[in-house]
Amino acid sequence: MNADDTRVDQRPRFLCDAMLGSLARWLRLFGFDTVYLDPGPPDEVLAERARADSRWLLTRDRELASVGPKTMLVRSLVLDDQICEVLSRLGMVPEISLEGARCAECNGELHEAGREEVAGLAPSYVMATARRFKRCASCGRVYWPGTHGDGIQKRMESVVVRLANPS
Repeated sequence: MNADDTRVDQRPRFLCDAMLGSLARWLRLFGFDTVYLDPGPPDEVLAERARADSRWLLTRDRELASVGPKTMLVRSLVLDDQICEVLSRLGMVPEISLEGARCAECNGELHEAGREEVAGLAPSYVMATARRFKRCASCGRVYWPGTHGDGIQKRMESVVVRLANPS
């Protein structure tokens, strides 16, 4: 076995509790493997799942945040501040790109997809105008460059600028 065989992805992985659904979606867009659990599981189940999967447990619940060494209490109520808070604590400044994004809905990996593969899954005007498609390997959701991408890129840029130049 050579050194490359033992290399582990050093990017943090996250588990967001039910109070942080928007944060989970944006961490996924930045390319972070981020599980989001709907309300329901007790704190012990969340903590054990995070531990078993070697994930940072992100929460706004002070009691839950005290369960272990890889938990993070997210203090801010504002989404951009939450993203900056989490990534700055880990010393991370992500790229401004959707190339490594994960599925915003289910966290699945996105793969390039041909027009034929997504026919009938995207609106006809998208099929007529989009040149590139990605599809989630888990849920099958289809993604394409569109006007919403500009807004996503602007938010990403704002976050990255803040992380690169903390005040």
